[in-house]
Amino acid sequence: MSTKILVANRGEIAIRIIRAIQELNYEAVAIYESPDHESRHIRIANEAVWIGDGPCKDYLSIEKVIRAAKRSGAIAIHPGYGFLAENPLLAKACEDAGLIFIGPNSDVIAKLGNKVTARKIMAEAGIPMVPGTENLSAGDEGLREAAAFARQYGYPLMLKATAGGGGRGIRRINNEKELQEQYQIARKEALAAFNDDSVYLEKLVVNPKHVEVQIIADNNGKTVHLGTRDCSIQRRNQKLVEIAPAFHLSPQLEEEICQTAVKAAKAANYTNAGTVEFLLDSSQNYYFMEINTRLQVEHTVTEMIAGIDIVRTQIKVALGRELLFGQKDISLRGHAIEMRINAEDPKNNFMPEGGKTISVYQSPGGYGVRLDGFCYQGFTIPEEYDSLLVKLTVFGWTWNETVDRLRRCLTNFVITGPKTTIPFYMNLVKDKDFQNGNFDTSYLDTHQHLFEYEEYTSEVNKLARLIAEIHHKGRNTYAS
Repeated sequence: MSTKILVANRGEIAIRIIRAIQELNYEAVAIYESPDHESRHIRIANEAVWIGDGPCKDYLSIEKVIRAAKRSGAIAIHPGYGFLAENPLLAKACEDAGLIFIGPNSDVIAKLGNKVTARKIMAEAGIPMVPGTENLSAGDEGLREAAAFARQYGYPLMLKATAGGGGRGIRRINNEKELQEQYQIARKEALAAFNDDSVYLEKLVVNPKHVEVQIIADNNGKTVHLGTRDCSIQRRNQKLVEIAPAFHLSPQLEEEICQTAVKAAKAANYTNAGTVEFLLDSSQNYYFMEINTRLQVEHTVTEMIAGIDIVRTQIKVALGRELLFGQKDISLRGHAIEMRINAEDPKNNFMPEGGKTISVYQSPGGYGVRLDGFCYQGFTIPEEYDSLLVKLTVFGWTWNETVDRLRRCLTNFVITGPKTTIPFYMNLVKDKDFQNGNFDTSYLDTHQHLFEYEEYTSEVNKLARLIAEIHHKGRNTYAS
């Protein structure tokens, strides 16, 4: 029997999954497009399959992913996050091809991927939700339905793509004029992004906290949670900083939210790892938002406080093994913070810095420090893909210890060549509101001083650049 598992992804998450596969004594098969021909994920895999010139289109080709799995002799496919991770057609193609899909089955992904259907499932299970519509009709009729909902519940509202995900396909509507202007535009954008122009409305919870719960379920009905995360610090509905456990929850409220997440997962017949996401208002009322049917970028903070390898568990569950732990066996301790180190210019609306070469890469380390990345010194960042370079995750027994460790790590983290989010984060960890846990989804909008910083000026960074220049010149002289 084959012992190969194909990873249908790239970058840091592909490396994360490959390591788990190899630890389980399976062989990891990587796939790659031409722009990724120097990527680390294909270097550390046991085998790599080129699937096309790309960019992105081949990573998004179900046919090519299945063909690569069959050609390599893999028995299973792990989709990671992004690309095809929440596409029920990939899960269905695996089922039809006799391959194991490491995630929930195609029917569950399809139902939960449709936000309106997911809301119906949760409503029947008694899960608290903000008021919302079903799919709005096409054309002027849908606009009339939206206007009627607005009259009943008032503004502001959120106009959402039914098939949306990952923070995409969302528009805030503050008044009737914006509703008139944005409705048809939103439908066209949803069609372009998701090949589905369906949209719906929800009453907007103003400046909430974004709280989510990691769940894992095996194929025998056992479902457990691994505590909460706070992912409130975002830009354009995309997360920048993730924290576990969530802040300022009483033990009773935290337990209630976690049990509600387990209830939601069971109502959807969920298996494997997933995340139940909630919005928490200023009165400590929480509302179901969605279930992400995949591994989350921020799974690292949960692993740090729970001591459970989520990816390893995903693979074992998909291969038919039972969870070896129950809810009483899970002990959550300490705090963890993850920051996404992106090749972006925060001062220029987080403009990506693709195409630039990393001349110096010096990472921090020490107790409680974890790095999940794929870049290295001399690596040229592809322009075609996401700007994430590395995830920095730190653990501490107290919140203050964790923040102190994070500040030290950011100070010692040197990446020169592209602009990165590191200096922005250095400002953030010094901010009193962050240090006191006072943040919600409006944090970046209300803390514009975080963008007031100078580029790398520390003596450490100057020395690092000098050493790199000397090394580069010496190497060139030797080569000539």
